[in-house]
Amino acid sequence: MKLYFIMLFVSFILSIVQAQQFTNWRNYTNMNVVKDLVITSTDIRAATGGGAFIYRFQDDFYKTLHKSEGLNGISLTSVTTNMQGKIWFGSADGVIDIYDTNISSFNVVLDIFNSNQTNKAINDLVINGDTLIASTDFGVSLINTDSFIFFDTFLKFGTFPSNTKVNSTLKTNLFYVCTDQGIAIQKSGGINLSAPESWDVYSSSDGLPSDKTYKANFFEGNLIVSTDVGFAINNGGVWSGFIPDLNNKNISDFVVSNDSIFIISESKLFIYTNNQLAEIYNSSKSFNKLAYNRASGFAIATNSGIISLTNNLSSSLVIPNSPPANQFPNMFVDNSSNLWSASGKDATGVGYYVFNGTEWQNYNTQNETRLPSNGVWSVYTSSDNRNYLGTWGKGFVEIEGDNFKTYNRENSGMQGIPQNPDFIVITGFDSDSRNNLWVLNYWAADRNTLSMKTSENNWYHFSIPAALNKVLEMHENLVIDQYDTKWFSSSDVDQAGLYYFNENKTFEDASDDRSEYISAADGLNTNDIRAIVVDRRGDVWVGTSLGVNVLTNTSTIPSSNDPLLGLSNVFTLRQQSINAMVVDPLNQKWVGTNEGLLFVNSDGSRLIRTFTTKNSPLLSDQIRSLAIDENAGIVYVGTDNGLTSFETPYIKPLEEFDELFVYPNPFILKDKTQILTIDGLIRDSEIKVLNLNGTLVTEFLSPGGRTAFWDGTDLQGELVNSGVYIIVAFDSEGNNVTTSKVAVLRE
Repeated sequence: MKLYFIMLFVSFILSIVQAQQFTNWRNYTNMNVVKDLVITSTDIRAATGGGAFIYRFQDDFYKTLHKSEGLNGISLTSVTTNMQGKIWFGSADGVIDIYDTNISSFNVVLDIFNSNQTNKAINDLVINGDTLIASTDFGVSLINTDSFIFFDTFLKFGTFPSNTKVNSTLKTNLFYVCTDQGIAIQKSGGINLSAPESWDVYSSSDGLPSDKTYKANFFEGNLIVSTDVGFAINNGGVWSGFIPDLNNKNISDFVVSNDSIFIISESKLFIYTNNQLAEIYNSSKSFNKLAYNRASGFAIATNSGIISLTNNLSSSLVIPNSPPANQFPNMFVDNSSNLWSASGKDATGVGYYVFNGTEWQNYNTQNETRLPSNGVWSVYTSSDNRNYLGTWGKGFVEIEGDNFKTYNRENSGMQGIPQNPDFIVITGFDSDSRNNLWVLNYWAADRNTLSMKTSENNWYHFSIPAALNKVLEMHENLVIDQYDTKWFSSSDVDQAGLYYFNENKTFEDASDDRSEYISAADGLNTNDIRAIVVDRRGDVWVGTSLGVNVLTNTSTIPSSNDPLLGLSNVFTLRQQSINAMVVDPLNQKWVGTNEGLLFVNSDGSRLIRTFTTKNSPLLSDQIRSLAIDENAGIVYVGTDNGLTSFETPYIKPLEEFDELFVYPNPFILKDKTQILTIDGLIRDSEIKVLNLNGTLVTEFLSPGGRTAFWDGTDLQGELVNSGVYIIVAFDSEGNNVTTSKVAVLRE
């Protein structure tokens, strides 16, 4: 009965901790593709395909803004600012975020996002007085900058089709609206701008060089308009070509400054003044948008960051440290808490990246010539601190310190695909109990699906008996359990499903090999297997497109004539499309699906939490990969929109007691929702809380990891009085003991 109440207490405390301690959420996205920008005398504000950032000139400081900081939009398309210190960001899905730089807080306008419009991208934002003018894929909306209330929307301009895409809007005494059909100009005296007849419209049939108009402004008293094939000018009501040297050039953007026009086209910056056009800067990068400030100079948005140009045309690249792509197909945390990530297969791969918790180091064939391919598809770190990269066609790379070694057909004996045995795709790694490295071959022409490299660099290759001598492809998801059984999947249409193999530590004797193939016919939810993990009890969890199966009793591998292993279905994860799974130090499971991140208890009988884009800073509900830093309790979630991380209280326990840390200290108690963290525990520690007289106040078991938690109550469930208390932690036999003190203050 005592144990029951202790476990009930632990369960109660854990439920409080779980509500409070999924903390320090962070997003990491590629910010290379800059869609729009604003430059001031002190900084640059940028809207990118992966969020926003502010770059401060004075101290070379970057501030990045994502969902984890309060931003709602992800793929940002436009930005503007006002004199009150607010920055307005528009996004591809219609979200408008307002960031107040004075108090570092966000507001959001969701009217366009929630509208019934099919295309909702916000292509341009501009502030005129107390009005925000939003140019969108369906028209123009006017928003009050104080109340955020929409007070007008224009959907049809003259004879242009309704919901014509608007690229930008100029407001002086009249509205000038640049669209994909031409330019619409408010009629003088026109008041009801929602009425099509309140607009005059002009297209290529009226003298414009193209219907696709980008931007309008006044220069020397005349209206000029940029298009995808040059400029047009309206002189006395007649449209004609302007700046002939730019005819047939795509005018990405321009800025009028007194008697000059600064223009970007393709990868060149021009100045037009005194009827003369001169090129003043060029680059290998393609230019998207231009901003100019008399004090700071130029800022040019590109797909590879921002080019900052001083007035004397000295250039620098402005781009925050970030992953080189929003691609995280496979991740692993090494023994030093560095996150390693693959990037993709074939031409989609951009190398690999390593994150140390503060900074990204990005490696590709240009900056690391020893890397044989940018198509890095799988990553792994062994217990002896060697890192491995599986490539899409070039074998795999072993990295030890600064030493790189590539293993291919020539020096390993592995063979690749039947059409080209030199094309070796490696999809997975794991180590057995003797620290031999096992390598999974996506498609082996010689049917040797598994290869093993010993620490002495000897190679062995294995055909899997359960494959029945078939040349199967699409092998993935290699894991090795504590009995040295290798588990993996195949998606080959000829025999898709789950495979296991154990060579019984006789690498050259195939007669005692044990292997079997398990499919939907044997009870799997489906043969479409997406992830496999081995938990801390040795159970094998198999994630499929229709939920999770668990295989137990794996200590003895049966032959093909023996009964199958214990196979069950995890009810809490039924019908979920599983993409990734990891096991934390408390044997709890984190499960990535197409509908968010699920967190279940050790046996899967209880769904503890569900994280989605609606209730958390997750960047997408479609989870591609997961990794966990057991030493810090950090969960990494890879999606196609970027990476999200957050901290949990589930940290790997110590091997032996060193020093016990308790915090906060003093521990201020208001009610039972305050939690004291006890850090520095070994696995399955027992905790006693004593007063200074040595009287037992309460006792409980730790959850199993490095930390435990106390809510400040005694054995009767009452809050303790103010005073100093002794925290005693010990193992189950009482041989390993450590203590600490905490001051409790009751309010």
